[in-house]
Amino acid sequence: MAIAPPPAAHRHSGSAPTAAPPPSGGRARTLGLSSSTALVIGSIIGTGVFTMPAVLAGAGTSSILVLGVISIGAVLLGVLFGQLAKRVPSTDGGLYAYSRHEFGDFAGYLTAWCYWITAWAGNAAIVSSWVLYVESLFSIHHPSAWTNFAIAMAGLWIPAAVNLVGVKQMAWFQNVSVVLKFLPLLVIGVVGWFFVKDANFGPFNASGGSLYSAIGIAAGVALFSFIGVECASIAAGRVKDPRRNVGRASVLGTVASAVLYLAVSAVVMGLVSHDALVGNGAPFVDAFQTMFGHATWVGKLVAGTAVVSGIGALNGWTLVTAEMPWAAAKDGLFLPQFAKVNKDGTPWFGVIVSTIVASALMAFAYSGNTGLKVFTYLVDLSVVTVAIPYFFSACAQLSYLVSRRRRVQGWALARDLSIAGTSVLFSLWVTFTAGYQSVYQAMLLLLVGIPIYAFLKARRERNGDVAEPVELVLDEQR
Repeated sequence: MAIAPPPAAHRHSGSAPTAAPPPSGGRARTLGLSSSTALVIGSIIGTGVFTMPAVLAGAGTSSILVLGVISIGAVLLGVLFGQLAKRVPSTDGGLYAYSRHEFGDFAGYLTAWCYWITAWAGNAAIVSSWVLYVESLFSIHHPSAWTNFAIAMAGLWIPAAVNLVGVKQMAWFQNVSVVLKFLPLLVIGVVGWFFVKDANFGPFNASGGSLYSAIGIAAGVALFSFIGVECASIAAGRVKDPRRNVGRASVLGTVASAVLYLAVSAVVMGLVSHDALVGNGAPFVDAFQTMFGHATWVGKLVAGTAVVSGIGALNGWTLVTAEMPWAAAKDGLFLPQFAKVNKDGTPWFGVIVSTIVASALMAFAYSGNTGLKVFTYLVDLSVVTVAIPYFFSACAQLSYLVSRRRRVQGWALARDLSIAGTSVLFSLWVTFTAGYQSVYQAMLLLLVGIPIYAFLKARRERNGDVAEPVELVLDEQR
């Protein structure tokens, strides 16, 4: 999970009473295959990768295999989104649009609701990782939960303020942060192999429990790291020839990200001893010090790079927290306040509310834990809530394939059924491995959204936007 698409990538051409008018002539399709692929890679690879090796080390070297399996599943999801884009092209919203197209308004609403939760819970997870590198940069040792929380608030609200003010000059900072994010990853992934020691790798299963427990530890953070594979489909309205390029960009971007993830995670495990890596909130600092010496400036440089790139990622994903509900609100399928935008077209209400609930989640998380445990908890919650939209999308494709509307036959049908069926099972498996606590809390958050939909539906009926259900008249004589 990483930096989000630019605001224009999510804009609809239509308008709501509170939305900014669309530009004349409709939207320009500015994203070709290369730009769309870069969008996917930039959206997948974020600050989570700077903490991921420490979490994977807690599971053991088996986590590398788990990361490989999750990578395959993510690639299949990319193929799936490409197939859905062929049927529902040129539509912003991606997962929301697919679910609504196949299953109706309620499914579309649930998908948007769950993805919104994923966005702000994912922001909280990014911030919890960012906090660890801020503490490393400023040599804050053994911080209290209050210290963690205070730093986290800065990480959440500074990007929110930037989005609300709409500082156009921040574009250069966004580009710099992307470069700073990839530089240490490329150095580790290439140069790091010359410094790897076999003795540093821990046991195959280091979880202290069953192998299944180790798989569960690794699976959550692995899938979290691939959140963003759907970004090309969400921005389909801006992609040139979306029927072809959405699927290609999703697959190419995911494969490139997977190769980098696998290389970097394996190298860090080989650079830092297992005992020193487990529970390490800033593993890249130790990895670079192993390569270039234990000079203080080395650690500070790496930590500073992670901090700057983290702010860039948070700046983008802060907007995403408002974009999905903005799209649904314009269709009457989210609270109408979320359709409000400022003079720059930024959904200001969504930015503020999303940052408030992310802040509340951070307070809850830090009330019981600190450090890497908070990151792991928030990752698991984000994974469950994003697995639900993935599940809806896979089921939408499955529904089409078993219906009389499908146009694929023979080998193509068997192939597409395999992809959709595997994506359904993959989403279910990831949800199961996230753990009971995360599934329980995610279910509560999902259920909270259903009464809200009840009021939205009644409002749409009063406005004549949807037909009212025909009530059965009971025979009073019986």
